[in-house]
Amino acid sequence: MEWAEVVGNPLLQNLPFKIELNRFGKILMSPASNRHGRIQGRMAANLINKLPDGEVITECSIQTSEGVKVADVVWASDEFIRTFAYETPYPKAPEICIEIVSPSNSKAELTGKVDLYLAKGAQEVWVVYEDGRMTTFSHIGEIKKSSLVPDAQKL
Repeated sequence: MEWAEVVGNPLLQNLPFKIELNRFGKILMSPASNRHGRIQGRMAANLINKLPDGEVITECSIQTSEGVKVADVVWASDEFIRTFAYETPYPKAPEICIEIVSPSNSKAELTGKVDLYLAKGAQEVWVVYEDGRMTTFSHIGEIKKSSLVPDAQKL
């Protein structure tokens, strides 16, 4: 399938799952918990407050070399939005991509998403765990703290 077919398919609307496509166009679904949604909302609200010169998007679709992946939360600069508006999926990753770890996520899956988002132009990828831990990655690998949001660990 193509992403436009997924977005436009009425049978795939209002599912309690996050939907992505793999590189072969097959649908992948991951169940989301209320705890996951709570963290997603808090991350989005905090980014709006800390980085007002851009947009925060939840469930942001990004075309990668491995299919369409959906970041839980992203921050896109005003420049990014001027360039890509709300194209779906984005051909490039916004500056910050955040993955909130669900029980169904494997370490390999998370590592893969970090690599894919960075390869598509993200400056940082944050992996947030339900217990509040957060790891931050840039093109040099894991970093101690965000260079874009100095107090990001307090989100």
